[in-house]
Amino acid sequence: MTDDWQFEVPTTGSKHLPPDARYMEALSSQGYGFEVAIADLVDNSIDAGARDVVIHFLRDEDRLVSLLVIDDGKGMTEEELDVAMTVGGRRDYASQALGMFGTGLKSASLSHASAVTVVSKTRRTRAVGRRWLMERAVNGYQCDIVAPDYAQTLIDRYAQRPITWQGTVIRWDGVKNFPRHGGGGQTDRYLHRTINRLGLQLGLYLHRFLAREDFNITIAVEDVNTGTEYMNFGVEPLDPFGYPVPGHTDYPRRFDVALPSMAPVALQAHVWPAKSTLDGYKAVGSVLERQGFYFYRHHRLVQAGGWNNFRQPDQHLSLSRIAVDLPAAGGDVFRLTVKKEGVDVSPEFIAALDDARDANGRRFVEYIDDAETVYREARKRAGTSRKAVVGPGKGFDPAVREAIEDELPLLPGEEPISIRWQEMDNGNFFEIDRESRTIGLNRHYRSAILGGRRGGLNDAPTLKSLMYLLLHQVFEKEYSGSREKDNLQLWQSVLVSAARAELERVGDDD
Repeated sequence: MTDDWQFEVPTTGSKHLPPDARYMEALSSQGYGFEVAIADLVDNSIDAGARDVVIHFLRDEDRLVSLLVIDDGKGMTEEELDVAMTVGGRRDYASQALGMFGTGLKSASLSHASAVTVVSKTRRTRAVGRRWLMERAVNGYQCDIVAPDYAQTLIDRYAQRPITWQGTVIRWDGVKNFPRHGGGGQTDRYLHRTINRLGLQLGLYLHRFLAREDFNITIAVEDVNTGTEYMNFGVEPLDPFGYPVPGHTDYPRRFDVALPSMAPVALQAHVWPAKSTLDGYKAVGSVLERQGFYFYRHHRLVQAGGWNNFRQPDQHLSLSRIAVDLPAAGGDVFRLTVKKEGVDVSPEFIAALDDARDANGRRFVEYIDDAETVYREARKRAGTSRKAVVGPGKGFDPAVREAIEDELPLLPGEEPISIRWQEMDNGNFFEIDRESRTIGLNRHYRSAILGGRRGGLNDAPTLKSLMYLLLHQVFEKEYSGSREKDNLQLWQSVLVSAARAELERVGDDD
């Protein structure tokens, strides 16, 4: 081309193009996890000055019917509620507010429920309510006005628990992940798993708020017909830096990162004691996930672990955690994701980490060496020097993967070993595919081994753990020698006999 390049695109005017109503569907398809969505609602309660927040599961005998989040914050007037229920509604956020984009309430709720109702009352105004019903929302942004009498009834239902003179109730109906049929203990199992995960999520990401004496989160389960309360407990703070004694006497230590485009950012570098059994260390995630940066925005954790392209996760850095309080104006250096569960950092920050120093001139990279040394020394004192292995991947229960990663160093850069049930033409119990790093288990034996229980991707954790311990070394070599081939044949023979015995027992029971 001979034309000169134009650095600015010429325009001839502008045109108003409002979003199509289907944007609501896109808004509700952002991949919000259940626990992340609830945490987003609690953020709104904190911004409203709430002292008590109740997360209430309502059931009708074996069937879960609704989920509510109730707070005793300042509440909203009718005008404020309209703004809150408007997609991207513009409002002035306080300097320390946890909200940012004006989409959290709607996108978090409609990601998990077919309808979200919000009822609110201030000290000086009557109770008002609005409802987004997904099928109406996608038809021209039609938001329902809740009958005033019902709005007040819902406020009164939670009088003194926790609403006093003011507060807000968020109600989810048609929750997508609720068991459709609660019989056979499905509802109880769902509640046990979900509430446990929810308590850990809230305890971790809001631990600084929960550590205060004037803020509480309660999770409760109630039967709507009998009023029976099956469960009621307070969420405990889960401090990822809550060790009693550090793993290294020189830490915690502050390092300052000098950035060309903004004021220096402080890093609080910590070294956990080795082999800690505290929940603040063990319950955060796997050994590789829980190391690295913990970013906070206005005292709310927004990223729990990860190195943000500074380096790769490493078994030997499992004791390393760095707390970073994000500046109020992060500019282009720190960009918080909409769901507030991660931070994108610019190359400027990553490059500056190499030159970050503490008050005595010690470099941040020396901290990385210190954290690794503490881990290695703890291994030596324990008298163990275990050979690095190819780690477990898909098909293994997360708890199994975590235990293996805690106990064994992993070979860096290696594709993990997967395990899965598959059809086999022969009568073998297992097959090995070195190329795809897969252990195949014969699906013919699956139902007998599971004892009639429903299968899933991560089922049979005990069997799969044993198979990994037996076979992981096979994937660490290019071929099997005669001794290893003999062992494989031995294991195959014994396991086939055991599996057939399980099948016979199932037949006898029938």
